[in-house]
Amino acid sequence: MKPIRILFTGDSITDAHRTTLNHALGQTDTFGTGYPLFIAARLAAEKPGRFEVLNRGVSGNRIVDLDARVKCDCIHLQPDIVSIMIGINDVWHEIMARNGVDLEKFKRVYTSMLREIQAALPHVRLMLLSPYVLPGTATQEHLDIFQQETSARRAAVKELATAFHAAYLDTQALFDQACSPSIPASTWSLDGVHPTPAGQWLLAEHWLQLFNTVCSHSHAV
Repeated sequence: MKPIRILFTGDSITDAHRTTLNHALGQTDTFGTGYPLFIAARLAAEKPGRFEVLNRGVSGNRIVDLDARVKCDCIHLQPDIVSIMIGINDVWHEIMARNGVDLEKFKRVYTSMLREIQAALPHVRLMLLSPYVLPGTATQEHLDIFQQETSARRAAVKELATAFHAAYLDTQALFDQACSPSIPASTWSLDGVHPTPAGQWLLAEHWLQLFNTVCSHSHAV
């Protein structure tokens, strides 16, 4: 039986040093050190040979960067399932360098990209992960703006998930619920953007829960 191909794409949260490892090892298909690795390991252990996992996250990507490489890093790879996490750099790059992507353009480009994926891969299953932000060393100074802008893109991703019949993972709610007086945000992300190993594990666990739901509703998976 042909394995089901799962493609992860997005920014540095998904990349998780993948590109650095690829260069260092002279390879093209390492998983990185984040949630795609944990997911690939769990799936391989529980259902050997059933799934093929590819990671095409690239550090620093905004939605416009993801869209620019959608053919070579998504469509041409013919995945059965595409998991996308994007949006925080659209906010962060604007705050730090005035080179972000405004909300309307974010929605417009994301919509166009999803249409292109579905047109080329009519049987693909989409999994959309919202961006999130936490208090941290990179976000604290402008936390109100980070939260406001990230929340707007989170809502946009949820709307897109509904419009494109995609599975949706609210990562902001996930991390907010994981924080408590005894478990601070720094447990999950030191800088407020990039997950710690514990944060990556939390993403993986909740992604797998969502994936199991996708599987239960799809004869193809």
